[in-house]
Amino acid sequence: MSTDLWLVVGLGNPGPSYAGNRHNAGFMVLDVLGGRAGGKFKSHRSRADVLEGRLAGSRVVLAKPRSYMNESGGPVKALRDFYKVPVERTVVVHDELDIPYGAIRIKKGGGDNGHNGLRSITRSLGDKEYLRVRFGVGRPPGRMDAADFVLKDFSSVERKELDLNVERAGDAVEALLTSGLDAAQNVFHAS
Repeated sequence: MSTDLWLVVGLGNPGPSYAGNRHNAGFMVLDVLGGRAGGKFKSHRSRADVLEGRLAGSRVVLAKPRSYMNESGGPVKALRDFYKVPVERTVVVHDELDIPYGAIRIKKGGGDNGHNGLRSITRSLGDKEYLRVRFGVGRPPGRMDAADFVLKDFSSVERKELDLNVERAGDAVEALLTSGLDAAQNVFHAS
């Protein structure tokens, strides 16, 4: 196992029709991190687009699975096996309904909370103790189905702060890599 390499996976759905969806917050954050790492994502045999580089002084593999959200586990397991990254150095960035829009929360392990991408990853890895950077998208309005809500684009009001929120989520990933879980939570859970 590689003890100095991090695997950071952003969740989303492939293709331009999904690009602005709430469910693609993980991809948006990985694009920001890719820019910070100064590289380009390339197709990898694990069914993911991958960028190998350095982020916040750490060696990282940034990855965006090319599978649909509910099948994210296969590519994540393939990446973890290929790069020999232990589960405790695996970070998954994803949208979260139970957090207000724009809030960022970081945790280790836990349930999938109805998130099909997390369910698939936990099943494929056989372990739920990976790190998570959760991008708050809030609850659907009225009686709208949660699945419909996450597959809609961010609203015009939300888009005004979207770039800033995506950058903050990128900062949270970097804080997690450099300072560890507790220190990163102290910073990002206070705001």
